[in-house]
Amino acid sequence: MNWRLEVAVQTPAHSALGDVLSYASPQPVAPGALVRVPLGRREVLGVVWSGQPAGVQDDEDEAAAPVELKPIAAVLDALPPLSAGWRDLVAFAARYYQRSLGEIALAALPPQLRDLSTVQLARRLKRQAAPAAAAASPGGPALTPEQAQALARFDAESGPFLLFGSTGSGKTEVYLQAVAALLEREPEAQALVMVPEINLTPQLEARFKDRFGSGAVVSLHSGMTNPQRLASWLAAHGGAARIVLGTRMAVFASMPALKLIVVDEEHDPSYKQQEGARYSARDLAVWRGRREGAKVMLGSATPSLESWHQSRPAAGEDGGGRYLRLAMPSRIGTAALPTVRLVDMGLQPPRTVLSAALLDAIGQRVARGEQSMVFLNRRGYAPVLACGDCDWKSECPHCSAFRVFHKIDRTLRCHHCGFTERVPRACPACGNPDIAPVGRGTERLEEHLGELFAGVKRPDGSPVRIARIDADSTRRQGALESQLAAVHAGEVDVLVGTQMIAKGHDFRRITLVAAANPDGALFSSDFRAPERLFGLLMQSAGRAGRDAAYLLAQGTTAEMWIQTHHPQHALFAALRRHDYPAFAQRELEERSAAGMPPFAFQALLRADARTQEAAQGFLNAAGAAAEGLEGAQQVTRYSAVPHAMQRVANVERAQLLVESASRAALQRLLAAWQPLLHGLRKQPEGKGVIRWLVDVDPHSI
Repeated sequence: MNWRLEVAVQTPAHSALGDVLSYASPQPVAPGALVRVPLGRREVLGVVWSGQPAGVQDDEDEAAAPVELKPIAAVLDALPPLSAGWRDLVAFAARYYQRSLGEIALAALPPQLRDLSTVQLARRLKRQAAPAAAAASPGGPALTPEQAQALARFDAESGPFLLFGSTGSGKTEVYLQAVAALLEREPEAQALVMVPEINLTPQLEARFKDRFGSGAVVSLHSGMTNPQRLASWLAAHGGAARIVLGTRMAVFASMPALKLIVVDEEHDPSYKQQEGARYSARDLAVWRGRREGAKVMLGSATPSLESWHQSRPAAGEDGGGRYLRLAMPSRIGTAALPTVRLVDMGLQPPRTVLSAALLDAIGQRVARGEQSMVFLNRRGYAPVLACGDCDWKSECPHCSAFRVFHKIDRTLRCHHCGFTERVPRACPACGNPDIAPVGRGTERLEEHLGELFAGVKRPDGSPVRIARIDADSTRRQGALESQLAAVHAGEVDVLVGTQMIAKGHDFRRITLVAAANPDGALFSSDFRAPERLFGLLMQSAGRAGRDAAYLLAQGTTAEMWIQTHHPQHALFAALRRHDYPAFAQRELEERSAAGMPPFAFQALLRADARTQEAAQGFLNAAGAAAEGLEGAQQVTRYSAVPHAMQRVANVERAQLLVESASRAALQRLLAAWQPLLHGLRKQPEGKGVIRWLVDVDPHSI
């Protein structure tokens, strides 16, 4: 008897081919099995979603003429099928984020798996290690009362949990102990621990391998080679790996015995995918935990306002949020949070980069052998090169942006499309040879600090050592690891960098952190900008004074310096007190009054086109077409507007916001909208449109 299999495959974006394609098989194949199937002229990897005898038809297919199905090419039966829980996660993500089932399913699998034959896969599996026993090594540090109380509540209740712990309060140790307790109770169980960025993975991996043994721990992130990703995925899927550490992509890891999910720095925007399927790994982690009966712990010193609101305690008629809040407000040992000092740049001489008081404070620390960190969230030498005679600026010819001047290789580089040219000898418009950099990036700040501290000596009489860590300085393989190692070894006196150095790193000798120019986010049109800025500044401050014994030995205190033209701003007032709850309360009150998330739910319909008129025309036609759809009366649709970065790589971009107080109503509208959007693309209104997508729960508008 032949069987009809419904198979999820990676179909072209917006092909409207449906979620699954039908194929014939001479024998039944279990749902979740991986198969190779023909698609056009290619043979591709697919995931079996369901199957039934070929003679059985669904009610809606009874009137349809029988269609001869293509047979599957092979079944990768050496691999156990993907679990029902994994398939439910993929199906939910596809439905909620308005993508095809195959796109989510295949993107969640390691790329190399798509190219392996059944024989090659069997050979790889033979080389896979047997399941490793994970045994926590004795001698973990003694828990503080706050850590012990958080773990006791975590063990006693079901969650989900929000671990609200200040920087340096020992959140990582809580994660380690929670995993250890799980594996002691259930030796076969698996735990997933997520971090927002690749550069945070190695130090976390080292701590987990030291505690649980290297055979029990694997990593999953996009910085790995394809063979490495395949090996880690197979170890997790087969149960050899007890602990998986990874970035947002790891939320889709196949872990059949998953019992615990940790999302560290849960507030970080990096958990929201910004290309293709724009899912939130943090939100999917909570959903997956509920579906698979796994406990979920979100951790942060500056939680997202969504998570903070969801963890609010019950008060009066408000029954509270769905999460349980675990508070750890104190740092480990006797270390205090750094003193926050505000420098009013309005009182400084014109064109001051770093105030005299800040330079003096850094110099004092250099003289004592301590380390300082200067944070500037703009890489390159200068944001723009300009001519003072004719107002020429280094605009990118392909984007609505300036090309950044990189002095180290004398290039003008667009950070959006990558277009790069050598710096011209003179102004291309008027021939003036005196073109000059305007503004500062990390490269120029590093040079400036080198000039200012040229005469300052370290305690041993050697010159000051200044290092820079950003996306430019860490491009080479292993560059980031070696630079961080130099900081940890005390070989760097002043560290300059972007937000890469502001998160998660445990620098023991840094006693001063400075934010050179954070004002840009205070008055941004993006309503999330203050939340991101507060989180970034608190995380940056958290790099200072983490070692109480070192501070005591040095006879010094930790400080966070912030240079601003708006020292009276309420955000800085809360920051000086390290008072995230006060900041969050104020922001939530403003968002509630304005009807913004988390009190409303949003989606963006985005369109890329040859012209801005074509992009906006398509979006406005789509908005009008949604008028009679289910849920439309409960959803507000705004007019199309240009994207904040209007043109990238000669493509014009526009967006249309839809918003509702009801998540269910918004989802109903989006689901009913999809076929209309596919149809509209083929109409005159869709002419000139290159692509469109729906971004659910967008992080920037």
